[in-house]
Amino acid sequence: MAATTAALEVKGLRRTYGSRAAVDNLDLCVTEGSVYGFLGPNGAGKTTAMRCILGLIKSDAGSIAIFGETNAVKRRQHVGALVETPRFYEWLSGKKNLEIAAAYAGIPNDQVAPALTRVGLQDRGNDIVSGYSLGMKQRLGIARALLTKPRLLLLDEPTNGLDPQGMKDVRELIAALARDEAITIFISSHLLFEVQSVATRVGIIENGKLIAEGDVDELLAGGDVLEVEVGSTDKAGLSAALADIAEATVIGAGAEGEIVQLTGIDAAELNKRLVAAGVPVSSLSSRGRTLEDLFLSLTKSEIT
Repeated sequence: MAATTAALEVKGLRRTYGSRAAVDNLDLCVTEGSVYGFLGPNGAGKTTAMRCILGLIKSDAGSIAIFGETNAVKRRQHVGALVETPRFYEWLSGKKNLEIAAAYAGIPNDQVAPALTRVGLQDRGNDIVSGYSLGMKQRLGIARALLTKPRLLLLDEPTNGLDPQGMKDVRELIAALARDEAITIFISSHLLFEVQSVATRVGIIENGKLIAEGDVDELLAGGDVLEVEVGSTDKAGLSAALADIAEATVIGAGAEGEIVQLTGIDAAELNKRLVAAGVPVSSLSSRGRTLEDLFLSLTKSEIT
């Protein structure tokens, strides 16, 4: 079997602001042809890491290679990027905005029409950008990133602030670019359910540190998730009933009491334990595991 090529490899990346480490000894490996979801809550360090990767800010330590190229200038030749909210000349058309961007980058104008077509804006290219929806502006931003025919596309929160239809459009565009044009895509987001539908591999970051990385199917393996709503009770009794379950997390308050999320136990055994411990059960349900479940299990403390 041929060795898998790394489209992006980050080792020991660190970036501090004063005494705070926004990115702390970060290691990532994005394989060529994959859709890699870079996940974490707002403020986790995602945008800082992406800016370091793109050379927009300087890292304090670590190395970055894109398709094996480590030179900061040369590695950007392989990359298209949309970092945070895209900015345009609102009084000009989408097509004219791309023509200006192409001229600035030394790209022929004949690349503009194909870029608009790739993001589904071929019929709206002559419209003034001020009349675009947020979703259309995001797609125009991706079109601008595609002008250089990148092998790696970095997208920072591309569905942030969009309505459901806009989110769906951008999600489908990302999937199509990866599937039809073999572009490796690195997408950062705090919307875990959005990324789960398109990503093949993910890394989860919290407080600047990578806390999990792997193929989506592997990370979500290990059985269904149980959610149980328990009435007000002695927490010591609840903790004792669930003591040997690796992943048991209180995720919030329900109408009748606390809602606990668990893996590693079936519904019948869980119900038996809770009844034996005198813990009243208001509801109990089972469903497939999600990236959000994984994130909660990694970042929330266990029942104490």
